[in-house]
Amino acid sequence: MEAENGEARLASRRAGLTRIVTQKKSAAETVAVCHDDSTPPVKAQTIDELHSLQKKKSAPNTPRTARTPRQGQGAATFAVISEEDFQKLQLQSISASLASLTRETGPKVVKGDPARKVEGQRVAHSGHSIHETFDVSDSALKFTHVLYNLSPAELYEQAIRYEKGSFITASGALATLSGAKTGRSPRDRRVVKDETTEDELWWGKGSPNIEMDEHTFMVNRERAVDYLNSLEKVYVNDQFLNWDPEHRIKVRIVSARAYHSLFMHNMCIRPDAEELEEFGAPDFTIYNAGQFPCNRYTHYMTSSTSVDLNLARREMVILGTQYAGEMKKGLFSVMHYLMPQRHILSLHSGCNMGKGGDVALFFGLSGTGKTTLSTDHNRYLIGDDEHCWSENGVSNIEGGCYAKCIDLSKDKEPDIWNAIKFGTVLENVVFEEHTREVDYSDKGVTENTRAAYPIEYIPNAKIPCVGPHPKNVILLACDAFGVLPPVSKLSLAQTMYHFISGYTALVAGTEEGIKEPQATFSACFGAAFIMLHPTKYAAMLAEKMQKHGATGWLVNTGWSGGRYGSGNRIKLAYTRKIIDAIHSGTLLNANYVKTEVFGLEIPTEIDGVPSEILSPINTWSDKMAYNDTLLKLGGLFKKNFEVFANYKIGTDNNLTEEILAAGPTF
Repeated sequence: MEAENGEARLASRRAGLTRIVTQKKSAAETVAVCHDDSTPPVKAQTIDELHSLQKKKSAPNTPRTARTPRQGQGAATFAVISEEDFQKLQLQSISASLASLTRETGPKVVKGDPARKVEGQRVAHSGHSIHETFDVSDSALKFTHVLYNLSPAELYEQAIRYEKGSFITASGALATLSGAKTGRSPRDRRVVKDETTEDELWWGKGSPNIEMDEHTFMVNRERAVDYLNSLEKVYVNDQFLNWDPEHRIKVRIVSARAYHSLFMHNMCIRPDAEELEEFGAPDFTIYNAGQFPCNRYTHYMTSSTSVDLNLARREMVILGTQYAGEMKKGLFSVMHYLMPQRHILSLHSGCNMGKGGDVALFFGLSGTGKTTLSTDHNRYLIGDDEHCWSENGVSNIEGGCYAKCIDLSKDKEPDIWNAIKFGTVLENVVFEEHTREVDYSDKGVTENTRAAYPIEYIPNAKIPCVGPHPKNVILLACDAFGVLPPVSKLSLAQTMYHFISGYTALVAGTEEGIKEPQATFSACFGAAFIMLHPTKYAAMLAEKMQKHGATGWLVNTGWSGGRYGSGNRIKLAYTRKIIDAIHSGTLLNANYVKTEVFGLEIPTEIDGVPSEILSPINTWSDKMAYNDTLLKLGGLFKKNFEVFANYKIGTDNNLTEEILAAGPTF
């Protein structure tokens, strides 16, 4: 043996090569042996094959199952299925979602990016024969590639590669453009009016629901589906709404843009791998055809944009607008319809929870400070915008936040600032070309710049986003007339009245620099999204507040000592002290006096707040001007409430009369 090794070494030297020779060792001994670091060549023949080795496929944690009815059993049971069969069922479900009037089975769909075609892809479709649809159109000869529940990183790649106007900013967020529409199109929003919705929904004066018929909806649906099927690829998101697992809704979003898919990935609740295994058919589907317009000559259409809801079919169609907020708010409207059917109150509000478990709801229109006041580092954030109040407590509807970005600064809004990082969608912002630093003060594209990010990006977010029943319901108003007190304790009827009114006041410029306050009313603090009559939501709110002992508060974050132009805005520090006193419960034990006209109960003192500002009349030097302004605002409230005054709740009109009596009297 020694002679053989010597000959080998000699032969090696003759060849001019160095060779390391090791003897075969036992498994226990091989650990300490030094080996040559040379390795076999990669198992790839092409660059594409080499790249494919980078990606490790994740395996499900549990056996794949399918819900199947067993013979002789009424209830469905679960059966373990193969990976191949599971993929086929999933593709069949997506194909069914994309079915049109002429193709009831849906198109042939295949998973994956068409830019990464692999051999054998032609047979990896939903199982429909090509010959089934030969007589429909040439589109039957193609596959619709489905990019299903892609991760943010994958969607970044798609957006930057294929969508003009998509860039990575310096903070890591994805900057995108929403096209010609940089906000919602409420006048182009339609709801199918049928035998059911005719009686259930709120129609007519003041209502956001503009009617359309079933036929027109199907025309628009066909147009959107045909457009999506004509594309080489579509993005499909299967996600949830409502963090309460007992009442969550399964939604499917089919869209033409990676930006829209990433937006909804952030805004909806993201299912884990096991939840996706059992997702099945969606409860509601969105068809977002984005830039593809509706036919403006179609009945009911007033422009090339149309956002249509069909509650019977559980479908939404978007044509002629790429503004992502239409999807978010469209689903919110759907929840405003579905949840009350389960005796659950849907709310356009912020919500946070103290460390002791006390929950507060914050209602308020734009500019009232809802986001600022509901964001409290001493409390947990349950959500910033959309919630449900059920028999289980409160729950966030969404899985993310959609924050305004105009004039955003790190000092004023550190949580939002820090949340704008990788995975966040930035809409219509302006950035420096070389550094990609965003200029949040630049309104060059639109004033309505937005950031959409997962709620986990907020440090004090409560995950899961659920909490016990609220103790306080806070209605925020920025009263530019300067006559509402900084805080008032409301009776149940007053809470309903001010909830239905949804008041704030804006400051609008007029000629020659004169600025006058303008009263704004939005029923339930979200009139654009509610589906039922406002009094129905108000009655549910009162019932839940009464059952769970919640207190209503009206907080004015606007002016004191005079209206806008003569008075001063109430200091944020004072408002925070007021909110702290509400949270702690100390404000319940304060001494109260009642105001004229509105009949509001106001405290005589609050720790950290000057007592003289608690009663508005004390801060006005011109008492007559105060009285005149107070009566003017009271008149605006009365005029706004006329549209609700004749609506009956229940079998009698007692509740409506009680709410009316809680309004201003003079």
